[in-house]
Amino acid sequence: MKIFKVFAAKMILLVMFTGIANATPSTQIWIPSSDIQAFKKLHLGLDTYIKTESQDGVLEATVTNLGLTVGVLPFEKVQAEVGVDYRDANGNHKYPLLFNVKVGTPEGALFEGSPAIAVGGYDFGTESDVTDYNIIYGLVAKTFGKVGRISAGYYTGNEDLLLDIDGKEDNSGLLLSWDRTISEISDKLWAAVDYQGGKNGYGALSFGAAWKFAPNVGVIFGYDIYNESTYKPTATVQLDIDF
Repeated sequence: MKIFKVFAAKMILLVMFTGIANATPSTQIWIPSSDIQAFKKLHLGLDTYIKTESQDGVLEATVTNLGLTVGVLPFEKVQAEVGVDYRDANGNHKYPLLFNVKVGTPEGALFEGSPAIAVGGYDFGTESDVTDYNIIYGLVAKTFGKVGRISAGYYTGNEDLLLDIDGKEDNSGLLLSWDRTISEISDKLWAAVDYQGGKNGYGALSFGAAWKFAPNVGVIFGYDIYNESTYKPTATVQLDIDF
């Protein structure tokens, strides 16, 4: 049984982390953010993850994630979004559809100075014990003037899929991030660093910057270093368009 779990873990992680992106609720670079799409706003995201180093002499597949997210609550103090993603690993993903949902309150909604609060889930797949990673998370976030916004939270997911490379259960961890608009240079420039705990393949330290080419169009350029050193780093380019 242990040999089977180790084999299964490595096969799952090979499929998942040939550079894949998370199914995309509103995010920082890699982890979810406390941001939520406004009511009826449709967000299109096209994320590409490219391995920067070869694995045993083989450069793994580039993976793209095309996502649609829409705001679904017409309230100012309580907001929600739902989304669906199509994930492709050079045509190797048999079950490409993944779903996400998030609900929360923006900063200052509960009382003066209150943090933003968000709870949600992502990577809800359509095939049992293949793509149903079922990650559930909670986040709080607070902006501290020129320091920027600090976010902290926790996640947990499917214990049968979120395993380390030895096949041991590793299905939870911390979520941390810092982000800020670099207004000293331009209000169009944004930077972030985020961290997801665990050595299950989702665990990574990511950093990057974004530029707003138009009020509704931005591009993120980032880099991901995985907590498990077996997984090679990925460079990411993420196009975001609001309608």
